Amino acid sequence: MADVARLAGVSSQTVSRVSNGYAGVNEETRQQVLTAMKELGYRPNSAARALKRGEFRTIGVITFTLSTTGNVRTLEAIATSAAAEGYAVTLLPVAVPTQDEVRGAFSRLEELAVDAVIVIMEVHLLDAATVTLPPHVQVVVVDSDAGSHYTVVDTDQAGGTRTAVEHLLDLGHTTVWHLAGPEGSFAAQRRADAWRGALTEAGRTAPAVVRGDWSAESGYRAGLELAAREDCTAVFAANDQMALGLLRALHERGRRVPDDVSVIGFDDIPEAGSFQPPLTTLHQDFAEVGRLCVQAVLRKMRRDGPEHGTTLVPTRLVRRSSTAPPPAG
Repeated sequence: MADVARLAGVSSQTVSRVSNGYAGVNEETRQQVLTAMKELGYRPNSAARALKRGEFRTIGVITFTLSTTGNVRTLEAIATSAAAEGYAVTLLPVAVPTQDEVRGAFSRLEELAVDAVIVIMEVHLLDAATVTLPPHVQVVVVDSDAGSHYTVVDTDQAGGTRTAVEHLLDLGHTTVWHLAGPEGSFAAQRRADAWRGALTEAGRTAPAVVRGDWSAESGYRAGLELAAREDCTAVFAANDQMALGLLRALHERGRRVPDDVSVIGFDDIPEAGSFQPPLTTLHQDFAEVGRLCVQAVLRKMRRDGPEHGTTLVPTRLVRRSSTAPPPAG
């Protein structure tokens, strides 16, 4: 800083004000300082700045896996939104969803310089008495029902599911089968519960759940089972990847979509419109989820927002060619 001050012909205090973005420096002087910084290759010491200000301008993100569409797109949206606010993102992957792994991730936060944390994980691990959050670190949870304990941002899983079921019933199907996600997933459980509830409210019988693991291969295996049932005319798949495998199984077994069986997914992945046939699905606004997560942690850091509560981002039905009225008779 002293070198920059000598080259620019100003005081070290002026260099400090320019590097920290403070007002009160005239434009000509500011440009002199910036030119000197560039010539000398000067970079402000972020560690020293963080110690002085008491903040690191970094948000930690803890997640179990990056193999699912939802997690990847949510993380991308968080990173984009954080960058727009002048914050970096530090990813803290948890290899196995156990209490020890989660506890270890939070322990590492004490070593990594982060101001707040966004958590994409199963909330029952956070509820465990053995898991303690580092003091003074603000936490926002994604994709969970932890509203009574944490600040939560989530897609409206139940509302989207009801829209999917109602769409198929309105087309004339007597009931809707469900290709559900894995049992350990809160999103899968909420979608399954909402599917069953929507059918019950409509006075329809809910068939037995067929379960996958979010992958297209698991959707294919479940699809072979559903294709063998002549009474299956409509299927709500809990995500688009499983719907893709389901479409393949129905095609191989000679069940035409949508003439014989209607299929609707959840997520609206970029490839959904290129499925054969193009997939009717529920659009999730991952960009908005990420933006709201970042806004929530910033509000908590500034102490100008609620400590707890859930914000739900609506879904939108995207009608394509995979749903139609049931076959006559």
